[in-house]
Amino acid sequence: MTELPFDGGISKFYSTQAPADIRKAVEQGGKKDILSPSYPYDKWMKKSDYEDEINALQRELVKFLSDVNTTGKRVVVVFEGRDAAGKGGTIKRFRENLNPRSTRVVALPKPSDRESGEWYFQRYIKHLPTTGEVVLFDRSWYNRGVVEKVFGFCSDAERRHFFNQVPAFEQMLIDDGILLFKVWLNVGRAEQLRRFLDREKDELKQWKLSGIDVKGLSKWDAYTDAITETLRRTHSDTAPWTVVRSDDKYRARLNAIRAVLSQIDYKDKDVDVAHAPDVKITGGPEMLDTGSET
Repeated sequence: MTELPFDGGISKFYSTQAPADIRKAVEQGGKKDILSPSYPYDKWMKKSDYEDEINALQRELVKFLSDVNTTGKRVVVVFEGRDAAGKGGTIKRFRENLNPRSTRVVALPKPSDRESGEWYFQRYIKHLPTTGEVVLFDRSWYNRGVVEKVFGFCSDAERRHFFNQVPAFEQMLIDDGILLFKVWLNVGRAEQLRRFLDREKDELKQWKLSGIDVKGLSKWDAYTDAITETLRRTHSDTAPWTVVRSDDKYRARLNAIRAVLSQIDYKDKDVDVAHAPDVKITGGPEMLDTGSET
């Protein structure tokens, strides 16, 4: 048997530390069953329905990017969420048929020693779009609000400074003409654990795991507190958060894309396709379920 990454730390957590109700939900749930009792659907949407809708949205995205190129719009979409919430898969579906010359994904590693000595937002600024470009941030400056807080990678003073500055920073982007969208993918605890267990066993997905993922399993409540505070303090009329419940990856991808397309004008837009997202699983910070099944 192939050795499991991180000494099988995820399986060990599941067997010995996971809350009983979470373990039971994972054990009894079918592959396409929704494990969170507060999620408004019992099962994933049908694959055939998903494929019809995602294909239609892909065509809208192509029209959207053509308009961005033609008009010189600058677009930033920030994707955030707990580990295994579906950020990578959603970003993949967002950009897979778009010209990579004008659609960039930014996923920055741990700051270098030099970057650690810079103004916190400095390393993100250099990745902002030029005219006719879309930039998708796979995690962003919001690391300071959540991950750095949970693992003690920043001081409380540094985090307070971040919260004091981020509204002005984002307002400057908007005032300069950048179209800014912030999407938070919200996955339930049982579903997150199930996805981690799948990754641990799948040699093609093990690269997605990190030591932070394993350590973070026991820090669910600390993450919840940090997420709740971050959304509360950085949600505004000019730079709002869109929270998408992502226990069903199909619905999450569709609604995350619609959260962007429905709010922007572009040539030949089909409003029957690029309509507002599903309000049952999409909304503002109030959509965040902060219980054991968040």
